[in-house]
Amino acid sequence: MPHEFVPGLEGVPIAESAISFVDGLKGVLEYRGIRIENLAEHSTYEETAHLLLKGDLPDQAALGSLIHELANHRRLESQIIDLLKCLPEYGHPMDALQAAIAALGMFHPARDVTKDAENHLSCIRLIAKLPSIVSAFERFRNGAEILSPREDLGHTANFLYTLTGVEPNHVSVKALDVCLILHADHTMNASTFSGRVTGSTLADPYTVVSSAVGTLSGPLHGGANEQVLDMLREIGSVQNAETYIENKMANKDRIMGFGHRVYKTKDPRAIILRRLADEMTEEHGSTELYEIALRVDEIVTERLGEKGIFANVDFYSGIVYDALGIRSDAFTPIFAMGRVAGWLAHWLEQLIDNRIFRPTQIYAGEHDIPYRPAEQRGGKSS
Repeated sequence: MPHEFVPGLEGVPIAESAISFVDGLKGVLEYRGIRIENLAEHSTYEETAHLLLKGDLPDQAALGSLIHELANHRRLESQIIDLLKCLPEYGHPMDALQAAIAALGMFHPARDVTKDAENHLSCIRLIAKLPSIVSAFERFRNGAEILSPREDLGHTANFLYTLTGVEPNHVSVKALDVCLILHADHTMNASTFSGRVTGSTLADPYTVVSSAVGTLSGPLHGGANEQVLDMLREIGSVQNAETYIENKMANKDRIMGFGHRVYKTKDPRAIILRRLADEMTEEHGSTELYEIALRVDEIVTERLGEKGIFANVDFYSGIVYDALGIRSDAFTPIFAMGRVAGWLAHWLEQLIDNRIFRPTQIYAGEHDIPYRPAEQRGGKSS
């Protein structure tokens, strides 16, 4: 029986999930039924990770246990640090992250995914160690000493400390913590789908997360926030913004950080991040880059808002990271630090009633072409 071909599987459900929900017309995002606005204002990343993985917000005892477990597993094995030091310092941090995660699975074999206790420990290790990998590679490529995590600092504060060598202030910790919450899950996006496909083969969780990281690295997915900063720097000044955007529109070029496959109104995460960017500006002072971003947002909203094209999560997340002094090519690894909780939640959900993904295809080639010896061949391949 013939099947309809749907490029990119757009709109095709491939799983039932209770993890997150999006209403693109109303601009709603929920994790386990809780609005993202409430989590961003009141929760922490640790709490949100528990919500995604376990299905509910933790009580004080469960939260304390999670914080303790994460603190015990942040330190990287010396061989993983050696691996990072063997990688070229000019390499992209996403490649380093993917390589290190794959290597972690060799130090912590977890091939039997039927063991709940082992799966839980794998989740803890991955959530705890991803920030350590990102900060370690960042320190290495800048010629700085790699710092050990501190047990007295929370998840996000520890990352900023091991990244910069300075204990961060409350404003910076809260800003990045909210970013991690906003990036923690977003239904069946490309990297989550990639992770679920890998998980459906009963591959171990390190392989699952490594495959998801590889998918996230693409410029049409997580890499977009890096390209937003490149675009703003290319614009150069507030005065150039209108001409730049008009040229983009005239040439039908993509404007990085705008539009979304799901949202046809304002991305709720972008609204929260815009507010965060304003707060960071009040704390650290405005920058030319931020002023350019505000003008670009204004112009695009005026020209394309009626078509449902608004700033998305990638547009303002890069602004916040830049205000924290983070290099633009480290933006997507930080995205992965937040999204790992969602990937793992989907992996655990996939295992509940697992069936390996094995889609079909529509063959568009020829049939019954005769084989010809090399001396008789010509044309395109000669």
